[in-house]
Amino acid sequence: MQTISNRSLKNRLYFQGRPVFIYEINYPIFSTTCADDTAQKINRYYLKQANDLEFRCRNELFPQAVSGLGNRPLYPSPFPSYTFTCDYKITYNSMCITSLYFDQYTYMGGAHGDTIRSSDTWNFKNAEQLMLQDFFPKQEDFKELILKEIERQISEREKKNPGNYFENYTDLLRENFHSENFFLTPEGVVVYYQQYDIAPYVGGIQEFTIHGIL
Repeated sequence: MQTISNRSLKNRLYFQGRPVFIYEINYPIFSTTCADDTAQKINRYYLKQANDLEFRCRNELFPQAVSGLGNRPLYPSPFPSYTFTCDYKITYNSMCITSLYFDQYTYMGGAHGDTIRSSDTWNFKNAEQLMLQDFFPKQEDFKELILKEIERQISEREKKNPGNYFENYTDLLRENFHSENFFLTPEGVVVYYQQYDIAPYVGGIQEFTIHGIL
């Protein structure tokens, strides 16, 4: 079993005395009863990931924010700060298996920001990541099985609330399917699609639970 605590890297970066870029990067720290050194390996993985994100915030996004100001005066009108946040959610934590996802939200001006999701599923016995195909060991065509189930779920959703997906979503499901885009829950395997992959922005990140796997 794994115990999780939170760590954060956060700061406000200033230009001409005003905060123009704010970031907060949350990441997990694990301890486990499954093996002696696996948690340390996974913790180093997430620490490096967090440090890399902070480097990007300071050396890429902050200069972009300053450059994006142009000749726009900071005073006296209020200026909305550009932001980057990284949050995570533990979706499954049982025995020696832990699954989680990260949502990275970036706002660099405009009508709204963008969110990108990534996810990991770990075996704490050996510090290895589990792949989607690991949960379909007897299904060589597991991808097609998943896609047909997602099509069925979208069809049911469209009956209740039509127009929530792009008209060619059946093609987009296959074009934008990425086997790494999944996480576990007690109900099963959740496959997700990024914003704009199969639905408009307002639909957000689309999730589909494949039941009966765990």
